[in-house]
Amino acid sequence: MSKLAIITTHPVQYYAPVFKRLTQVHPQTKVFYTWGTASIEKYDPDFRKVIAWDIPLLDGYDYEFLANSSARPGTSHFRGIVNPKILQAINNYGADILLIYGWSWQSHLQIMRHFAGKKKIWFRGDSTCLDPIPQLKAFFRRQLLRWVYSHVDLAFYVGTENRKYYQHVGLRDNQLRFAPHAIDNNRYSSNQKDESRRIRKELGISETGTVILFAGKFEPKKDPFVLLDAFEAIQGDNIFLLFVGNGMLEAELKDRSE
Repeated sequence: MSKLAIITTHPVQYYAPVFKRLTQVHPQTKVFYTWGTASIEKYDPDFRKVIAWDIPLLDGYDYEFLANSSARPGTSHFRGIVNPKILQAINNYGADILLIYGWSWQSHLQIMRHFAGKKKIWFRGDSTCLDPIPQLKAFFRRQLLRWVYSHVDLAFYVGTENRKYYQHVGLRDNQLRFAPHAIDNNRYSSNQKDESRRIRKELGISETGTVILFAGKFEPKKDPFVLLDAFEAIQGDNIFLLFVGNGMLEAELKDRSE
């Protein structure tokens, strides 16, 4: 059985169940976390708080936290992920396939360059071409991205726009596989009626009311006001809009919602 090494920055609540499931169907799987142990509880600048999830993020799969020697560790800049021993760790594990989450950090790009042509390089990301970029910058950016992705054998796309992005940067159709964002179905399919009733009662929402939920960061890119504007335009009774999250737009969102 081939050995799969997954390279990602830090434990995330929506990837941990995926890694656990991957290990169940392919036991020769190991996750390498490149940010280091400090990433277990990290400050999220968009949520404006330290994030510590209430579900186990390291259960059910093999993993290793790599030492990060960056002077300013983090995912906000290229030199935030620097792992002097990452190539050695991958070789010691004996990986045949590398699944890399994101390329825009020093160590991740180093792995892609070093092992291209020696091991299978699989890639996962969710970038798109939707954000407007000045024409000259877009030209040079595309040349850089075509070089980056020339090191990739296979890429997993999460949706239509992500697939267009991969095609834009030079990947062929036979190099693309559909792998949408996933949730832990077992957790969410369990009976939550009692909890639902409790929350509805606490928030003053009737059991027959229709609830529209926004869960995420309150930031311009996600623009929760689009949903709020649409909700205000709805002509109907017993409909509720619930925002769950934090972020720079929180105060303004509260003012608009009252």
